[in-house]
Formats: sequence, C-alpha cells, structure tokens
Amino acid sequence: MAKKRGYETVRDMVFTLAAVGVVVVLLLIFGRHSAQDPVKRIDYTLKFQQASQVAPYPLLAPQGLPQRWRATSADFDGVDVKATTWRVGFINPNEQYAAVEQTNGTPEPFIADRSKHGEPVGTVDVAGEQWQSYNGEKYRSLVRTKDGVTTVVTGTASYEDLATLAAALRTAPPLPGMEPIPTARPTV
Repeated sequence: MAKKRGYETVRDMVFTLAAVGVVVVLLLIFGRHSAQDPVKRIDYTLKFQQASQVAPYPLLAPQGLPQRWRATSADFDGVDVKATTWRVGFINPNEQYAAVEQTNGTPEPFIADRSKHGEPVGTVDVAGEQWQSYNGEKYRSLVRTKDGVTTVVTGTASYEDLATLAAALRTAPPLPGMEPIPTARPTV
C-alpha cells in the first residue's frame, strides 16, 4: 500500500519551525546584552574654548555639573557675525533633554524657535539674576537677554533642572597660549 503524500511535508515543517524556535530562544537567552549607557557622550570643552576665541560675545557653558549630566552635542555657527549661535545639549540625570543656546542676533525669533514657541509665564531667580520662564507644548525654557546676547536654557527637563544648568554657566577659560580675538572698536 502506498503512503499518503503530504503528511511528511507538514511533519517536516513542524520540526523545522521547532528547531528555528529553539535557536531564537537560545539567542535571546545567551545573546549580547549591553549594560552601557545608550547616550553617546561628547566632550564639548575644546569646541567651547575654540568657539570662544572667535565669538563676538562671551559664550557660556556649564562648569561643575554632576557627572550624570551627559553632554550630547555642541555647535557653534559664526558665519554671520551679527547673528552667531552657540549650543550645547545635555541629557540630565532624569533622562530629559536640556540645552544652552546663545545668540547675538535678534532675540524674538531666536527665543520663539529655541523655546518651541513657548509663552512667557513668569520670572525665575537663578544665582541672583532674573530669567524669564517660558512654557510650551513640549519644552520649558529660561531666557535672559543681557548686553545684546540672548541665552536660552531649554528642553524637556523640569524648571528646577533648567535652573541648575543656568546657574552652572560660565565663560570659557582662554586656550593655553592664546588670547581672545579683540572685538573691532571704531577709531575716533
């Protein structure tokens, strides 16, 4: 009597799927698991010092933040001397984003852009200076305009964390052997 065809095919398929399932389970159990921080840290200090040498105003970046504040990005755009921008971004200990942004350009559009169109909601005292607080749909911001320079401390972090970041802001120490480029002064 001849065997019925088709049963072997189904049986072989079930055995194959079982074997693949065992391999997948073993990979999940013994596969590589990384305990490393998925946030890629950067060291912004050299970029900060270099940008400070050519910026037409004193750039600010935090000094002395706890280790759990992780710098993730830094950028200086000095193409337009009348509207340079400086930014350094962080992930704070609560896994929220916070950034320091500066410009010597027109304050209103810069504040609107960097605060993600937040609305002013009050003032906050940070290390003895008054900062305007903004609240937006996604971002909170602290804003200060002083001596023609607008500084925005912004992100998804709490106002308390933004104030911690703002209070840590300092100007860059000069690079060894280099003096800052003097700003042009009109001759009389």
